[in-house]
Amino acid sequence: MNEDLDFESLRTGAGIFEVLSKAKALERSGKTILHFEIGQPDFPTPTHVKEAAKQALDENFTGYVPAAGILELRNALQNEIELTRGFKPTLEQILITPGANPGIYFTLRAIVTKSSDEVIFSDPSFPTYGAVLNYLGCTKKAIPLKEENKFRLDPVDIETNITKNTKVVILNSPMNPTGSVMKTDEINKVAELAEEYNFVILTDEIYSKMTYDQEFHSPSIRDEAKERTVILDGFSKAYNMTGWRLGYAIAPENIIDRMSLLISTTVSCVNSFSQKAAVTALTGPQTDLRNNMQAFRKRRDAIVEGLNTIPGFSCLTPQGAFYAFPNIRETGMSSKELADFLLSEAGVACLPGTIFGSNGEGYLRFSYATDVTNINQAVTQIKNALA
Repeated sequence: MNEDLDFESLRTGAGIFEVLSKAKALERSGKTILHFEIGQPDFPTPTHVKEAAKQALDENFTGYVPAAGILELRNALQNEIELTRGFKPTLEQILITPGANPGIYFTLRAIVTKSSDEVIFSDPSFPTYGAVLNYLGCTKKAIPLKEENKFRLDPVDIETNITKNTKVVILNSPMNPTGSVMKTDEINKVAELAEEYNFVILTDEIYSKMTYDQEFHSPSIRDEAKERTVILDGFSKAYNMTGWRLGYAIAPENIIDRMSLLISTTVSCVNSFSQKAAVTALTGPQTDLRNNMQAFRKRRDAIVEGLNTIPGFSCLTPQGAFYAFPNIRETGMSSKELADFLLSEAGVACLPGTIFGSNGEGYLRFSYATDVTNINQAVTQIKNALA
């Protein structure tokens, strides 16, 4: 591992919030900005979830709790995983984390121990993966995603890159930034490769409840997360709880033990009353989630249709999450040039694809966590600016 930790290497994961800061600065100067840069649902946290947190506060449930999480939430997650993934993990396989994003660091820190250890992931991908791997000083292997494969990570490409030093393969399906969803047979093939070559699958499933026309499938069904699969999921996206900072990991007990040590050493535990709210999110009515996904479907269809009417843009229909990833090469501008131009001239904040990796050049990411009216207005403003 790196003897001198490079904090600048973490900056690759901060690009999203830098764009947000620029957009907010323009707003403070009096400019109206339409926001498509941040992956944050615009719906409120469900009322019954907020009420559960209020009740916990009223009952003074505000002290330290076990680093692994409160028993009530871990029991609820046993049932949740059985319902959604098809197996019931032991309590010792479950860890509550302060958001799914920190779970990425805790997982990789617990598994990757040498600079020669290799981690395979996709390009483009969620920026935290590359930033954490840079920081840890291990060997990165980024596999370019292909638009002709609808941005799904190809198991053949994974196998081509496997060596004796491969320790982890990162999957993210449904995916940020492309909205792609891997097919069941593709997921199963990666799980087979993990058995054959003895590596760990880190499967980032934060959008597991957010699919449209294709069903979600997890590689964890094969080993029930007992041997070589780590599930990361959370409450931010499906339950509109981004600021609550609640996530969880389901993993082999030895990995959970290491991650739990990291949790107790760095943050002691995840805050107590938020965990009570998470129990209610899992066990209470799912009406908000269903209604929100109906709205997201309409938004998805609106933004894909709109982007495809802009000269120089072409956009595939995403199958999950709430991101559109249009190809903008025919505009003749780079991703950053166009994103900067749209922010300053069209009043539309989106992200250059290069924030998500070098293979994101030629693309932009739009988070359609906003209403159809804003989507249609943004398309109009982009057309006018480019004209």
